[in-house]
Amino acid sequence: MSGPYKATILVADDNEANRDLLSGLLNADGYTSICVEDGDQALQAVDTNSIDLALLDVMMPGKTGYSACLAIKSQSRTRFIPVILVTGLSSADDRIQGAMCGADDFLSKPVNKHELLARVHSLLRLKQFTDELENAETVLFSLALSIEAKDPYTEGHCERLAKYSVALAESLALSDEQRVALRRGGIVHDIGKIGVPEHILLKPGPLTDDEWKIMKQHPTVGERICSPLKSFRLVLPIIRQHHEKLNGSGYPDGLKGEEIPLTARILQITDIYDALTTERPYRNALRSEEALSLMREEAKRGWWDGFILDEFEEMVFGRAPLQPATSGS
Repeated sequence: MSGPYKATILVADDNEANRDLLSGLLNADGYTSICVEDGDQALQAVDTNSIDLALLDVMMPGKTGYSACLAIKSQSRTRFIPVILVTGLSSADDRIQGAMCGADDFLSKPVNKHELLARVHSLLRLKQFTDELENAETVLFSLALSIEAKDPYTEGHCERLAKYSVALAESLALSDEQRVALRRGGIVHDIGKIGVPEHILLKPGPLTDDEWKIMKQHPTVGERICSPLKSFRLVLPIIRQHHEKLNGSGYPDGLKGEEIPLTARILQITDIYDALTTERPYRNALRSEEALSLMREEAKRGWWDGFILDEFEEMVFGRAPLQPATSGS
């Protein structure tokens, strides 16, 4: 077969002859095709099958190809499925409408076999790269959660940080890119602790000076682990700098004030709050009021961003309450 891998392709067209033509060409080239008659059936097929690429006729009864394409691209689970709109329409406005719906490519009727197969092949190769990238992210997330699972007192910490940080980013009207970075950063911020021996990582009492030197390496180790992923470009500063302090007394770089990226300052607030409001072997969990009061004192010392802390406190007690976590939650 000439395709990059054995892909399953959805063909949606209300005309049976067109469906037979497209599926016949695809099957002859080694692909598996699933044929449906309209946009609603197309969305159902996407929900119930592992679809690698969709060929959607633009003019169909019920949901049009435009509507089906928009629905596919609007869902996080399906948005990376390449969509080719097949159309007899030729005006620039029609193409613009398709592009606005998220279509990856267009094919004009009557469909040319060689053009069809070339575009399908190209988009499937791109999807393969995207899938590999997602798989790499999944491996990193799994690694981060496995490190967290070593300590029963930090169970659920990464997921809570991701949730708190994204909610705070939304309150501060940060961009979608920054919100995604904070969600990822919440999960992998401590991934560098894979290089910290367990007797240090799980030590119930204070660390010695030598042990602290090892522990303080985890932000730079984490940055190195994640740096090959280009999609983590905005995550790397969060990983490296989430232990910095505004007065320059943090680590690893001793950054001050706004030298610390906004996203790292956001994660700091949620990280400290979650640590204070969960059980630890050396102390009981603090109530939200107690934790935020302590953080306020630390902000006065020049550790945390007071503006972000204000916004977080409003979120805890105001428009979007956060429930303090307990051990094992």
